[in-house]
Amino acid sequence: MSPSSQPSVGSIDVEHLWKRFHSDKAARALRDRLSTFGRAARRSRSPEKYRWVLRDVNLHLDPGDAVGLIGSNGSGKSTLLKILTGVMYPYAGSLAVCGRVGALLEVRAGLHTDLTGRENIHLYGGLLGLSRSEISARFDDIVHFAMLEDAVDRQVKYYSSGMGLRLGFSVAAFLEPDILLVDEALAVGDAFFQQRCLDRIRDLLAQGTSLVLVSHDLAAIESVCRRGVWLKDGVIMSDTDARTAVGAYRTWLDDLYHEWIDETAGDAVFRQGAIQVIKAEITGRDGRMPRSQDAILVDLVLESPRPIEGELCIGVSEGTASPVFLVTEPLALAEGSTHMTCTVPHLPLAAGRYYLWLQFNSADRHTRLPWQPAGSFSVIGAGLGRAPIGVMRASAVQVDAEWIVHDT
Repeated sequence: MSPSSQPSVGSIDVEHLWKRFHSDKAARALRDRLSTFGRAARRSRSPEKYRWVLRDVNLHLDPGDAVGLIGSNGSGKSTLLKILTGVMYPYAGSLAVCGRVGALLEVRAGLHTDLTGRENIHLYGGLLGLSRSEISARFDDIVHFAMLEDAVDRQVKYYSSGMGLRLGFSVAAFLEPDILLVDEALAVGDAFFQQRCLDRIRDLLAQGTSLVLVSHDLAAIESVCRRGVWLKDGVIMSDTDARTAVGAYRTWLDDLYHEWIDETAGDAVFRQGAIQVIKAEITGRDGRMPRSQDAILVDLVLESPRPIEGELCIGVSEGTASPVFLVTEPLALAEGSTHMTCTVPHLPLAAGRYYLWLQFNSADRHTRLPWQPAGSFSVIGAGLGRAPIGVMRASAVQVDAEWIVHDT
């Protein structure tokens, strides 16, 4: 290979990658094992069955790229990350990971529980190829970021899950890897530490470190990743900018969710509480599609087993249970169906796909409606702008403003 074709430090090249696992064949009970003895010879002659978890995956990262891997559980995200770290090997295909790799695949990944925090920092740094002087130069920053000044000389097996996570991430991120691979482990930490981790990741990206982040927190993916890769059943369904990939994934989840509603219609598991949502629709002015900065109408039909007074709460989110905005109204429901319309005169949302959430609170817990999704809708109009430098993400809420530039 000529020098000009040598991969750059911090780059990742994955071509036509396949990975499979043996199917689980162990019987669950002794009687099941006994019943299979007569078929043992025939089964031994049958071809081996496998589960394919990655199918013809192609992925390329240039130095400094930030890619978020998204997808449902079992889609192959963590398996791909483990192959990139060398913990697993592919069945077929090729990959080239160029540079020093820092990985946090689970809470205590890379940590030896019988060693102290101090010893683990030196061990991990040595495995990354750093000298003792290089590790010592970063040691204080690692301990300070992990907030383990009083526990650094304690064995890691006595650390809580949060302490183990803080140490693992700090070691992986502060030893300045060329490539940082992070699995869903950050979800274990509290909100304050998660934000500090995201800030540290942004610092590393500014220094040219490449990032592959696996997370179900789609807002975190959008906040730090330029690209999004959606995996479904081991196949890449979308590899584009982060917001477009997240949008495609959310659309698929929404379709899956509505299929589940159709299959479980009338099921008490879905229709929580005695108050039932019969209808929940959002439209724009004159029945058109909702438009950014224009009026929208929320048309609701709730069914109650008896007259009840309480407070109805309507929220709009980007998919999670955390709403972008809320409106509430004291309301008296009659026995049977109650039809109501809520008008929001000025929708402050950028173009995109959103979800409607509902809740009805009352003194009688047996008749209230818990906080739950009631449908989805799309907004047309102005799109999201770029997030300012240092800001977590571009906000879904956009408001009008008037500007006056005064002469000095």
